[in-house]
Amino acid sequence: MMSEQKQNNPPITQEQVIHRNDTAHPLYAVVIDQLMTVYDPEVPLIDIYTLWLIYGITFDDATTTVNIIMTFTTPACPMGDLLKSMTTDAVHRWCPWRTCLLEITFDPMRWPAMIKDEDLQRMFV
Repeated sequence: MMSEQKQNNPPITQEQVIHRNDTAHPLYAVVIDQLMTVYDPEVPLIDIYTLWLIYGITFDDATTTVNIIMTFTTPACPMGDLLKSMTTDAVHRWCPWRTCLLEITFDPMRWPAMIKDEDLQRMFV
């Protein structure tokens, strides 16, 4: 059954998932590095960035805001509030003067093929 489902899900492209990223912003790499210190409590070996729970990162310098679009492993994620708190705390560790606004989305729904590391993808199929 799993192999049938895998065949029905075509490979995703970054454009299908990523909403928008301000990759040229000077803090972009810092925020990514900080997000890579946050681990999903249900999958504590993989950070939320590698799990592809982060869909977009933008900055509003006028309001000193970091906007993060993210998802959870499932819509009913029991650790959702903890993940949001951990994500915000990670951003504030290196950017304490920034407000961190999180938007949670399930469009598109996350599935194992989205994980950035091919070896880690195998753990979930």
